[in-house]
Amino acid sequence: MGPVHQNWPFTASPITWMLGAMTLELDNRPLRQQIHLDRKALRLTALFIGLTGYGVSMAGIMRAGLGVDPWDVLHVAVAQKTGLSVGTVVVLTALVVLLAWWPLKQHPGIGTLANAVWIGVACDAALAVLPTPEDLAARIALLCSSVLINGLADAVYIGAQLGPGPRDGLMTGLHRVTDQPIGVLRVLIEGVVLLTGWALGGPIGPGTVLYALTIGPIVHFALPRVLIRVQDRPTTRMVRPTAKNRGPSLERKKH
Repeated sequence: MGPVHQNWPFTASPITWMLGAMTLELDNRPLRQQIHLDRKALRLTALFIGLTGYGVSMAGIMRAGLGVDPWDVLHVAVAQKTGLSVGTVVVLTALVVLLAWWPLKQHPGIGTLANAVWIGVACDAALAVLPTPEDLAARIALLCSSVLINGLADAVYIGAQLGPGPRDGLMTGLHRVTDQPIGVLRVLIEGVVLLTGWALGGPIGPGTVLYALTIGPIVHFALPRVLIRVQDRPTTRMVRPTAKNRGPSLERKKH
């Protein structure tokens, strides 16, 4: 048995100890190489199920009316400070986050492009049919279920291994570079974004805090269980016949 300080669980950070260290086999290859990945039908299905669930759960969080997610706190705050529309700030923020991918060597992919379009489509479609609950208990239930679905859907679309969205790519890139657990990194990112948005005067509600504290553990738990691991096909190499590997000659000797 080693020294006490080596066996004490909090030699790592408390969050790391609670979530557990976990390094995932997250693929990070350019778009042109993703076209040749194995199980493409399964990956595309998981991608669009995840993105659809993400968009629908975003609508549920909005309809609950108990606070937006941390990134939207930042978006609203910047929009109020600059006079830009919230939509414009969302796009500009995504571009800034994409620039942060460069030092992390994070590659965009099919999922990155689909993320930019499909989540918004799914969110708008859900908002068109999802009513706003009047009862507080119903709003709390809608908020909690939407946050849970959001985390699970996030894990499903990332697990397709076809490229994350801008903000999730920051998380997966940091995971690959630092080897820190996904849940820890997600909590830290959401916390920094929330504090920045709050400092700039963004709106915060109980749902905002709930999202910031729970989305990381949910993704951390679900991602290893839905991850579609990449199985690289062995490449066959044509071997030119040589004197050493050429078979016995069939020519008859001339007498």
